[in-house]
Amino acid sequence: MSYVINKESFLKDVVNHQIQIIRDDGVNRHIRLARPDTSCMHFDLITWPGHLCYTGDMGTYVFTRLVDMFAFFRRSELEKKYSIDRRYWAEKCIAKDRDGIEQFDEEIFNKTVKRITIEWVRENSYRTTKEERRDLWDEVISDVIDADGDSGGYRKQIAAHEFYHEVNADLGFSFYDLFEHSFTDYTHRFTWCCFAIAWGIEQYDIVKSEALRG
Repeated sequence: MSYVINKESFLKDVVNHQIQIIRDDGVNRHIRLARPDTSCMHFDLITWPGHLCYTGDMGTYVFTRLVDMFAFFRRSELEKKYSIDRRYWAEKCIAKDRDGIEQFDEEIFNKTVKRITIEWVRENSYRTTKEERRDLWDEVISDVIDADGDSGGYRKQIAAHEFYHEVNADLGFSFYDLFEHSFTDYTHRFTWCCFAIAWGIEQYDIVKSEALRG
């Protein structure tokens, strides 16, 4: 993926965000976090019994697990600050944005194809010539790596599944076990959303704590 979202990049996105508590009635909450005078990167966290909805500039996702979903997502002092668990949280997502939760990752696909090819070449180097290995590599690059990456990776995966190269009279190469590999990664929107939930709940807790002290 061309852009990696992590804690550091997320915190830069929200450095000027301010919190507004619109509703705070037990587990029925509505908080908004946004930069003043702009909707860029803004988001709302809305909870009702058993549900939390993230909605904003990065889309909309709804989760369900506990009666109080802030308790479900809240990071304890013992945990890494703003840590997220995309795999587990994704299991609790019951409604997702148009970009979804996971998507085909061309970089993961290409690395896997190259690794499988390199491993095969090394295992069969004593049965192949340098020219035969070069021809195989060139065809993998041409027919699979450089295949059309549109359509959610469908064309690239079909190209790999249909690929066959006769290396010599005794050997042929194909990606026969490609189905055992996963070529997806979490979407940028879902990852950003997860960081936003963890960070937003912490901002809410800070405001509540300051109010109690005041």
